[in-house]
Amino acid sequence: GSQTADRDFLFKHRYLLSPAITAERFTVDGLQAAISNSIDLLASPAGMMLKPLLTRDPTGELLELLGGLNAGAQPNGRAGVWASRDGERAMLLVQSKALGSDTDGQEVAINAIRSHFAEAAFAGAKLQISGPGLFAVNSRATIKEEVSQLSLISTLAIIAVLLFVYRSFKLLTLGLLPVLSGALAGVVAVSLAYGTVFGITVGFGSALIGEAVDYSIYYFVQSGRSGVEVWRERFWPTIRLGVLTSIFGFGALLFSGFPGLSQLGLYALSGVLTAALVTRFVLPQLSGTDLKMRDLAPLGLLLTKIIHALHSLRWPVVTLALAAAALLVTQRDGLWNPELSALSPVSKADQAIDMALRADLGAPDSRYLVVINAADHEMALQAAEKTSAQLDRLVASGQIGGYDSPARFLPSLASQNARRASLPTDEDLRQRLDAALQDSPLAANKLTPFLNEIASARQAPNLLRENLNGTSLALAVDSLLLPQSKGWSVLLPLRPGAKDIDASEVRKALAGSEALFIDMKLEFDKLYNDYLHEAMLLSLAGLLAIVALLAVTLRSSRRLAAVLLPLVLAVLIVIASLHLLGERLHLLHLIGMLLTVAVGSNYALFFDRTEGQDQLDPETLASMLIANLTTAIGFGTLALSNVPVLHAVGVTVGPGAILALLFSAIFVSRETRS
Repeated sequence: GSQTADRDFLFKHRYLLSPAITAERFTVDGLQAAISNSIDLLASPAGMMLKPLLTRDPTGELLELLGGLNAGAQPNGRAGVWASRDGERAMLLVQSKALGSDTDGQEVAINAIRSHFAEAAFAGAKLQISGPGLFAVNSRATIKEEVSQLSLISTLAIIAVLLFVYRSFKLLTLGLLPVLSGALAGVVAVSLAYGTVFGITVGFGSALIGEAVDYSIYYFVQSGRSGVEVWRERFWPTIRLGVLTSIFGFGALLFSGFPGLSQLGLYALSGVLTAALVTRFVLPQLSGTDLKMRDLAPLGLLLTKIIHALHSLRWPVVTLALAAAALLVTQRDGLWNPELSALSPVSKADQAIDMALRADLGAPDSRYLVVINAADHEMALQAAEKTSAQLDRLVASGQIGGYDSPARFLPSLASQNARRASLPTDEDLRQRLDAALQDSPLAANKLTPFLNEIASARQAPNLLRENLNGTSLALAVDSLLLPQSKGWSVLLPLRPGAKDIDASEVRKALAGSEALFIDMKLEFDKLYNDYLHEAMLLSLAGLLAIVALLAVTLRSSRRLAAVLLPLVLAVLIVIASLHLLGERLHLLHLIGMLLTVAVGSNYALFFDRTEGQDQLDPETLASMLIANLTTAIGFGTLALSNVPVLHAVGVTVGPGAILALLFSAIFVSRETRS
């Protein structure tokens, strides 16, 4: 099996692999000490393995070599196989031919493992698999499944609402045309710009349905009463301004260095713009002038009465918003989740299984790495050997439990040449053996195989990467010694010992060397916080762009404040509510705040009354309620998702859109309500 192939390889090449091979090893004193140790080991549990090899390896180089490989980190052995610490699980380490980034290839490999296990039909046995490949496959499947389910739920719910309102399959079909056009435009735009569309981006498309359908609702309800030309003159400018605010908000995300955000921004921007243009220029041509719309005036009149009653809630809402702002300020330190894991779709159960299996295998902690970059393959291995000497001192002092290095299985050519040069000639070795074994129970004439092994090793060619083929050692070398566009990189994963690794001690030990110590968790969290800081700046830029657009268009500070006030209050109350519910904010909650402002501005603008315009008519109020309902459905269904990024957008924008409409109605001016 694989273990036999590995052991045979190590034994055959032990004199080139073992760091114990030095000139001192083959002096009279060195031989005497090594051979005496081997004889003593014959009485130990290791004696069963050593005895058949004694005449070929009396100095115990194989045991020396095995003892230095992953010392203290070997999995338990049961009946010749790796086992968990409690002996209840057999352990296998599997290498796939597919790259870790090839999710399709990883899925094929995982399915093949499961298929072979099922065919073996072990009674009462079950299979547990873990690793980054499984996480990627499961995450993709989870996102795909939830996007499909949530899209179906929101689509059916929105269709039900529209059928109830329109009472016409023709209008329903026409009303969904901007949505389909927007979704298609978003996918095409992202595909052209990035080459691929993330599942999260497509998931956001289900929420976009809710907003994109708003435009057709406004068109059918408002033009059904006033006619197409009146709609174009009276209502389209307001819709157009709302579309522009959404575009300005989404457009800020285009400049993000986080690929998912930039994709989301481009998808949303393209989708909203296309949906609006289809509504403006295509729907009038397809629907004609004779729209048979259900009379929504009774609903609008009811809403007018409700708005009058809502006026009394102004000060309670302001008080609530001030309390929310005070809460967010006083608890700002615990408001944001600073860890990248906040965005991970990997379940806690899968993470627990992974940690348990890693511990049973003695796998290194993937958190701590020493990284070395070198110009070529040989220099990389030499640098790894030099760094290993520094890490060995940390192991000896208990600062780290151990580490892995590709140079253990594939030493540099310089080290191989030095070890080969330290092997004595046949004549010298015979003389030294005679002297070393004078008082030993082992006679020198019994060690002819040893002499032959040394003579063969002195003539052996250097080990190359190809020589490792057929052994599992190739996996270790290939995973730790990586070709780059310019040179090579060496990874030396560190394992903690009895205590956690002290990063400062490791950095101190490596000071002045070309090796770089990396705390992967710390670096990923720093990267995430950089993205979070960037997103805050972009969101602020998007908000300022929206404010500037509204200021230029409205030309009145009073009207600008009236439009922005309900949006700001909605964001404050939603975020404070999420915090009280125990939800720590992350990157996508921030984006949800920006989307709330972008989406909610549509409602606030309709409540804004410009000089010379008629007051809000019942049909407009009804169209706003229906549009808000579809938007809340589109975004709100995402709140049901177990994927953190989708959930965050849903719980922020869904209630945020509802509150934006409600607060716009509460703070509408008396003239508009009258």
